[in-house]
This record gives sequence, C-alpha cells and structure tokens, in this order.
Amino acid sequence: MQKVLPHSLFTDFDIQLFKAGKHFKLYEKLGSHIIEVDDVKGVYFAVWAPSAKSVSVVGDFNYWNDAEHQLYVRWDGSGIWEGFIPEISQGEKYKYKIYSHHNGIITEKADPYAKRCEHPPNTASEVWDLKYYWNDADWMGYRKNKNALDKPFSVYEVHLGSWKFNTKDNRPLSYVKLANDLVDYVKEMGFTHVEFMPIMEYPYDPSWGYQLTGYFAPTSRFGFPEDFMLLVDKLHQNDIGVILDWVPSHFPEDAHGLGFFDGSHLYEHPDRRKGYHPDWKSLIFNYGRNEVRSFLISNALFWLEKYHIDGLRVDAVASMLYLDYSREDGEWEPNIYGGRENLEAISFLQELNETVYKNHPDVQTIAEESTAYTGVSKPIYHGGLGFGMKWMMGWMHDTLSYFKKESIHRKYHHNEITFSTTYAFTENFMLPLSHDEVVYGKNSIRGRMQGDEWQQNANLRLLYGYMFTHPGTKLLFMGSEFGQTEEWNFQQSLDWHLLQYNFHKGVQQCVKDLNTLYKSFPALYEKQFSDEGFEWIDYNDHEASVLSYIRKGHDAENDLIVVCNMTPVPREHYKIGVHQKGNLVEIFNSDKSEYGGSDMKNPKKVKIENKEWYGKDYSAKILIPPLSTMVFAFK
Repeated sequence: MQKVLPHSLFTDFDIQLFKAGKHFKLYEKLGSHIIEVDDVKGVYFAVWAPSAKSVSVVGDFNYWNDAEHQLYVRWDGSGIWEGFIPEISQGEKYKYKIYSHHNGIITEKADPYAKRCEHPPNTASEVWDLKYYWNDADWMGYRKNKNALDKPFSVYEVHLGSWKFNTKDNRPLSYVKLANDLVDYVKEMGFTHVEFMPIMEYPYDPSWGYQLTGYFAPTSRFGFPEDFMLLVDKLHQNDIGVILDWVPSHFPEDAHGLGFFDGSHLYEHPDRRKGYHPDWKSLIFNYGRNEVRSFLISNALFWLEKYHIDGLRVDAVASMLYLDYSREDGEWEPNIYGGRENLEAISFLQELNETVYKNHPDVQTIAEESTAYTGVSKPIYHGGLGFGMKWMMGWMHDTLSYFKKESIHRKYHHNEITFSTTYAFTENFMLPLSHDEVVYGKNSIRGRMQGDEWQQNANLRLLYGYMFTHPGTKLLFMGSEFGQTEEWNFQQSLDWHLLQYNFHKGVQQCVKDLNTLYKSFPALYEKQFSDEGFEWIDYNDHEASVLSYIRKGHDAENDLIVVCNMTPVPREHYKIGVHQKGNLVEIFNSDKSEYGGSDMKNPKKVKIENKEWYGKDYSAKILIPPLSTMVFAFK
C-alpha cells in the first residue's frame, strides 16, 4: 500500500489544517471529483473514516461489488481514504462500503461531501462537478449595501415544496419554474430577501428539510444543482437576496447518513447526553472534534461561495448553547466550570461567524435563538457569538398572544404589546412570523385574529403595520402575506385561489405597500437596531388601547409618527404629542378601502399646534380608524 497516491488532491498542509480544524474548503478535497490521471478521465474519491479497516466505492459501475474498487488509507494519521476510478463520470451513483475495526461492523454510506444525491427515497450519492455561468456580477458587487444592518431587510420565508404546485400534474414547481414564478412574485411584493427552508438533501418530507443527510447537495426533488443556481441567479438579477436555513445543530440517524459513519461515533458526540437530541430523535454534532468543525464551517462557506448565497439563518441555536436543553436532571453533565453552557458549541459558533464574516463581510448570519442568552448578535471581541442578527422570539410570542385576545380585553394586556421595546435594542433583532407559528394546531396568522371576517382582516393589517414600523428587520412566512386561512400543510400548495376575494387581495396589497413604505423611508431602517431610532409618544393609553411612537433616521426631517389603534372603536380628534413644527401628512393607513378597510382617513394635512402635550413641545389632533396602523410624515 503506497503512502500517498500520486494524484491525491491533498497536500501535507491540507492535512495539517484538517487535523487542526482549520480547513474550511474541504469540499475541494473530500468527496468525488472528476479529474484526469495519465490522460485517462475518471473520478477521485476521498472520505474521512479513521475507524475503518477497509473502504470501497460501490455503485452501478461495479454492480455494487465492494471487492472491485477499494480505497487506500493515507499514512499520515488523518483517517482519510482515497483512490481513483478510471472511466466513470458525471451522474454515476455510488456509496462507500466501510468495514470497521469496531466489532466487525459494516456500514454503507452516502458521501458526506456529495454535491448531488439521488431523488428520495433513493439514497445514493452522485458524481457531480458544478458547472454554471453566473450572471449576477452586478448584485455581488453591490450586495454589501443591500445586506447592511442599516438598510431595509424584509424577508419572505419559503418552503419550496409547498409554495405553489404545477396545475398540470399537481406537483411542486421545479427550480427552473420557480426561477420565473417565485422571482416575479417576490419582486412584485417588494420583499428584499427570500429565505428558503432547508434545501440541502433530506430523506424525510415531514421534517420540512430540517433533518439533513446531504449537506453539500441541494435536494434533487426540484431539479439539478445548476437549476438551483439558476434560481439564486435570477433572484439576484432582480435585486433579491437569498438566505438559506442551515442546520448545524443535529442530523438524522438514517442508515446512509452521517451517524455511526465508520462504525464509530465520528460526526456525533459519543456521550449520549451530548450527542442525542431527545426532542427530534436525532444526533448532535461533536463540536469539540476538529475535523467535524472543519466539515461544518466548510459547508457554510460552500453555500456562500459556490451558490452565491447572501446569508445563513442558523437553526435551533438554543439547543446548541445549553447542555440541559430538553433534558431532565441527571440527563446532562455540567461543563468544566459547573455551568449549563455547552462551551464547545459556543466556541464553534464564534469560529463559524468569525470565518464567515472574514471571508464574506457582505453577508449576514442570523440566529434562531429562543432564550435570553446574551450577546448572540454582539461581536466576538466583546464576548458575543458574532451573529449579524437574532430572531426576536419574545416579540413574536407576545404579539401573537395579544392579537388572539378580543379587543375589549386588550386594555388589560397592554404590557404584552409594549414590553418588546424594553429589550428591543439588546440584540440586532429580526421580527419573525415564521412557519413554526402556522402549524401543529396554532392556526394560520389570520386565523388567530379576533372578530368577524372584517375585523379579522383589519386586525391582520394592523398587525403587519405594527410589525413593519417596529424596530428591527422583518420576516413573513409564505401565505401570511395574503391571509391564508388554513394552517400550512407541507404536502400541498398554498391557497392561491383565495386571492379572488377582496379581503385577501387587500391584505396582499397592504403587505406590498408596507414593503414599499419600509424601503422608502430611512427612519424605518437607518437606526433599526439602535434606541436612537425609536421614541415613545405614549405607551400608557391602555384604556383606549392606542400606541403612538416616533421612528427616527439620521435626518430629523425624515422622522415618522406611528399610531396603532388596537380596538374597533374609531378615535376622532385623538391628541398626540409631536416633537417638531409643521404639518403631519398621512403616508400609510391600513384602513384604506383598497385593503378592505372602512376608508376613514385624515385631511391631506394635519396642522401641528404650538401646544405642549405629553412631554412633547407640540401636539396634533388626528383621526384614528378602527383596528388600524397609521403612519405620518412631517411636511
């Protein structure tokens, strides 16, 4: 057995980086790669399996015979097996047959670094070299401005398998069809970004993609890898950024996946108290193992570099941070300091963010983190985790709880709708109304609204107006933008037929106009993560259930006044304090008849009086329609 293959893709330096956990482009080395050796085309294979006694590549080309193409183990202690198989090419199906040193265990695994997988339920990997000519150079040149924290960031969250079905065969749209239909829709609606629920290959449809087996392969359910590239490319050509849901928190135990890969706990933590997730019945990565850290960070960079992705929303961060997450006493072991924090996972997340921003300073990482852990979106040099943004889960739960209440009772729960501003600037928060809020008996967002049909739709428009004027970036799950009435079902298309009804068309138009408002007025985004960008006018009017506040940007002349009426009682001559002279002009009213409202509105100009009110030097009397959000500019 030779020490190193003459055509190996690994250098000694690669191996040093790999062992140290600092090799962040492993996808260029491990996996399958079409190369030429001595003028013969074929495929170079490399897989990490340190507990293997032997490793073979099996596939259609050798009738799945493990004696035909055995790999060689490197003699440098890396645990990497490699070899070259001539005269096979793009599209060949294969797996690794691994004979372990441990108790004679034999596994047959898909390639962790495969760039394409078979269409589920089949589980083989496919030899695939990515070849695509990108046409998004303009976007890539200026996206630093589109992704900046002081720019509008309005995200449309999409599950590709259920956004829209092809009417001919009642199947989800392909990547190629989505590159037309979805792109046109998102552009028309005015969202700045889309976020795709996990598109990496996954075996089980009801997991919605959150149980990954092919971390480097876009699912073959909707087409080829280059087809997904086309979708990203078309979004970029239309000034729309792309965020991917990314799952470094856990992975399934499927026989062909990462679990027990070479007969040992290779990718998962060997201690079941750290390596198994009781909620999701899945395995947890060993964040203290250098090679595993390299695998995960390489994967993050792979999507950013090869697919031009503009951001990663990191799933289930809370489950990574705490050793006792979903565990009872005795089911977890404290860290070396006696605490509950998972120090290895914290270190991994910090290194992930540091590496991502070092290589791609114009992207964003976004944490789905549901606890009060401090510093999630703070810089690492200040002791933070280094994410760009964090989902504001507290705002989401409090707000939806408030809107479920009948309006007559809301005055007793006023604190639920005002409390978020007490901590709104402790992190760079994104306000999410996500897929998790429209499943498992929770009802749709519209279905949670109180009252008759008119009031439900008015409440929904009020909620969105409040959301888009509240500090922070925005995320809305598909279907919510037109008032989907049923819970989300991943097995079927959204109920697009609802748009034949005026109420649903009105909600859709309202969201479209809110996106335009958000992007058009700097006061809504320039200081969206700073307390300098927000000031209460009155948060105490619980009897009327009215909120009033100021949104501020860099230029005081562009300040906006926001007033929300949380009841169906219109308020005439409602007096608010104002901090500037001039006139108020109504620039947004969620009660417009175009949206399905009663069309109550203010005069073209509302005079600001030189009379102090509620701590402000000036005041104005306005009309507030029922269940409405009003936005005023100064003229």
